[in-house]
Amino acid sequence: MKHPSVDVIIPAYRPGPTFRSLLERLADQTWPVGHILIINTEERYWKSSFVKGIPQAEVFHITKEEFDHGATRNMGAGFSDADYVVFMTHDAVPADRYLIAHLLKPFRDPLVKVSYARQLPSKSCRIIEGYTRSFNYPEESLVKTIEDLPEMGIKTYFCSNVCAAYDRAFLRSIGGFPQPCIFNEDMVFAARALRLGYGVAYAADAKVIHSHNYTGSQQFHRNFDNGVSQAMFPEIFSGIASEGEGVKLVRQTSAYLNEIGRSYLIPQLLWQSACKYAGFRLGRAYRSLPMSMVRAASMNKAFWDYRDEE
Repeated sequence: MKHPSVDVIIPAYRPGPTFRSLLERLADQTWPVGHILIINTEERYWKSSFVKGIPQAEVFHITKEEFDHGATRNMGAGFSDADYVVFMTHDAVPADRYLIAHLLKPFRDPLVKVSYARQLPSKSCRIIEGYTRSFNYPEESLVKTIEDLPEMGIKTYFCSNVCAAYDRAFLRSIGGFPQPCIFNEDMVFAARALRLGYGVAYAADAKVIHSHNYTGSQQFHRNFDNGVSQAMFPEIFSGIASEGEGVKLVRQTSAYLNEIGRSYLIPQLLWQSACKYAGFRLGRAYRSLPMSMVRAASMNKAFWDYRDEE
């Protein structure tokens, strides 16, 4: 029986040494990948050696000013005619040869239109971030529908384009990802699919290695953009509190640190959590801030170069 076709789309910007491993492992999947479409930001940072010997790989170059979380991914999807498209980031490495197979398994249910993978911490991941991975990406798979919203809250909409598969025809039929979009293009799409009566699957057996050791400052900038994205899509995020999940994460992480004898890390946890919260709250209020402050607080500063809002 012939597999449905699948292409992988990877926005890349100054990819590091793990990028080659990502491409090699994609080329060696049990479920064959038709094309690996790389949308690279800034050609001067690109190395042709990244794709040497990877026949599926195709590279398209854009400028930093042209990059957008939604538009760049829509561009990649426009190059594909596969049944499914998988979006990945350039620093997410498949944990095994079965990533694509497990990621596409939930689509056996016609209700499912998007499926996202489990993220595992890398060997260099710090303890707090490692626990955050397990909090956001548990061992059990599930399919979420809009009926889960009263119980799950904001997590109903959770989806991550670090590694996620989409029914390409459906993606196109509802206009793709929002654009311009500074952050959360995946959650906005998931929310729209859910509100149309479809399902969002979390495929815990589909695993990628992906984690960051962000500083407090980096957490602030990242969560500022998170807050901005929620303010830009009030029809989706208005009335759904995000803070409750953050408080739950802090409590559970503190308990875990005590349990493993690392309570001395709790002040670091509290500092990083405060940076996240401050960035998020400021981002939600970005329209009341001077543009100079918005640019200074944002992680994706180039985004504001083509915004009309002041």
